[in-house]
Amino acid sequence: MSGVVTRILLADDQDDVRSGFRLVLDSQPDMTVVGEAADGVTAVELARRLRPDVVLADIRMPRLDGLEVTRLLAGPEAEQPVRVIVVTTFDLDEYVRTALRYGACGFLLKRSGPNLLIEGVRAAMAGDTLISPQVTVRLLRHLTAPEPARRPDLVLSEREQEVVRLVAAGLTNAEIGAELFISAGTAKTHVANVQAKLGVRNRVGIAAWAWEAGVVPPRP
Repeated sequence: MSGVVTRILLADDQDDVRSGFRLVLDSQPDMTVVGEAADGVTAVELARRLRPDVVLADIRMPRLDGLEVTRLLAGPEAEQPVRVIVVTTFDLDEYVRTALRYGACGFLLKRSGPNLLIEGVRAAMAGDTLISPQVTVRLLRHLTAPEPARRPDLVLSEREQEVVRLVAAGLTNAEIGAELFISAGTAKTHVANVQAKLGVRNRVGIAAWAWEAGVVPPRP
């Protein structure tokens, strides 16, 4: 990294969860946890005072839930928007859609593991949206292609089609790089090129297109 350190605020009512997240994130040379909150009201107050780069917010917290925290910090009415990633045990479709509508730049399940947590923070800083693979598969059921799916071979190169299949499988940029024997940075470039060609906003859009175009079979 270029020496820029991402400042992170943790908001979760469970001490052990915050401790685990802090351990994972502080182990990264480009990340540091600058504050912790055990309830939603404190999270909003700390975010406005500390101005972190990213807030990791649980959904079920005392005083103010994580969805409302997201709306206040990242929603359209926020005067100084903050990047918020919702990290939760609960993957209800209603929660996912509400979080994204309120401006969340990620929706991760706690069981997804430390690597996806780190990737989620980096994606948020890069202006991308990362959603846990388990959630992405279900979200696809609610999405329809904006237009009839185009033939993949007329739209994407062979390498880009490989990247699309791996994105649809829920792999991160680092995992795509390892699978294709390329760097994570090159994988990220391919993903960005695919988004531009398909006219989609994020990885969920890529996965939805892959399903509609038959690049990957729909999952049950």
